[in-house]
Amino acid sequence: MLSPIDVLREEITARLAAFERRRVPPAEGVRRAAVTVCVLEDDARSPYVIVIKRAAAGRNAGQWALPGGRLDDGEEPLEAALRELAEETGVTGVEVLGLLDDFVTDSGFVITPVVAYGGRQEPVPDPREVASVHSVPLERFLAPGVPRWRGELLQMPLGPSIVIHAPTGAILWQFAEVALRGREQRVFDVAQPRWTRN
Repeated sequence: MLSPIDVLREEITARLAAFERRRVPPAEGVRRAAVTVCVLEDDARSPYVIVIKRAAAGRNAGQWALPGGRLDDGEEPLEAALRELAEETGVTGVEVLGLLDDFVTDSGFVITPVVAYGGRQEPVPDPREVASVHSVPLERFLAPGVPRWRGELLQMPLGPSIVIHAPTGAILWQFAEVALRGREQRVFDVAQPRWTRN
């Protein structure tokens, strides 16, 4: 008999396999990046997603994000997402469950979101890039008031002090709708706050 976490993994995998993701083809001058929506388990086998707060120095300083970054020369998005996950949080050996829509940012990047499952691991932030790693229980993504809208801006209130905007918020909203709820949800037109464009 499958455990609840195994059932969840199978459901997420099936939903992502059935989802016709929007892929932005490679083009000259387009900067590519990849992130991982990584599901881990706590000691009680309750699933959660890791989000990070970027270090005070560097690109997107102090912002909420998913582990990820730019593709190296010749690198594919899947490779980059898992490499960045390992570099920024120490999480390795994950199982890829599927991909969400490519997201085009106002700062000129195309982000490919990879959904992965990593079992019971303890994320360890790389202090050069990550100020802190936070766990968001999966039920939080399905809670009333998530997402919420402030004018045209999407907000994902995922914890007492965690409010995430697009592009990361849009990716997490699509994860919640497609992977957790089994709904069709596109997020390519979600507005991004000005301060995320640096």
